[in-house]
Amino acid sequence: MRIISWNVNGIRAIAGKGFADMVKDMNPDILCIQETKAQPEQLDASITDLEGYKSYFYAAERKGYSGTAIYTRIEPISVSFGLGTEEFDHEGRVIRMDFKDFVLFNIYFPNGGRGDEYVDFKLRFYDCFLALVDSLKAEGKRVICCGDVNTAHKEIDLSNPKANSKISGFLPREREYMDIFAEHDMIDSFRLLYPDKTECYSWWSYKTKARERNVGWRIDYFFITSDLKPYLKESNMLSDVMGSDHCPIFIELSDII
Repeated sequence: MRIISWNVNGIRAIAGKGFADMVKDMNPDILCIQETKAQPEQLDASITDLEGYKSYFYAAERKGYSGTAIYTRIEPISVSFGLGTEEFDHEGRVIRMDFKDFVLFNIYFPNGGRGDEYVDFKLRFYDCFLALVDSLKAEGKRVICCGDVNTAHKEIDLSNPKANSKISGFLPREREYMDIFAEHDMIDSFRLLYPDKTECYSWWSYKTKARERNVGWRIDYFFITSDLKPYLKESNMLSDVMGSDHCPIFIELSDII
């Protein structure tokens, strides 16, 4: 089973760049999208009706902002939207799908770049998510979470760690939460397989043509609970797929469904 996560930075924009063909080439069983930046009435069949997939969209109340989507070949048992907390559930950030053998979260985590209050909001969002993971673990559920986490964990995960040490996305208290994720059994699948691999990024600034020089950040993740480790075959980036300032990331799992 192949699951792909991609912050597309506008679903309508990428639809005009050959999105349907990109999906066909990547061939995911499940595709999780962040930053759709679109309301339901703005989506036509070229976006909602990809051949072979059923699609689910969750828009922010604010137009042109945030939003998530999932395309799946595998029929879920149930689909729900949000974290169940009013503070966070007006921005279209979370789609949850329950399958027979695991629970999948597609999440566009908040960006703290506009000041301390936004960093605080981001960290409260992390807390709310982790509390939900804990409750699912207590029920014996296996969990996969993917998306744009908007934080690089360690110095190895971005090109210029010292220069960005006071920038949201690499603040000490944001990075500490990546350790807290692990304490709550949310394991970074890429680093599980490639603990020392360098120059592997998922986001590059448009402003400085950073992608051409591979000056980037790894801020997109697949987290899995430890009971899924035996099934993990691969976790990596599709850095040659263009169309957004993020590249897709993916995991491959065996013998789950």
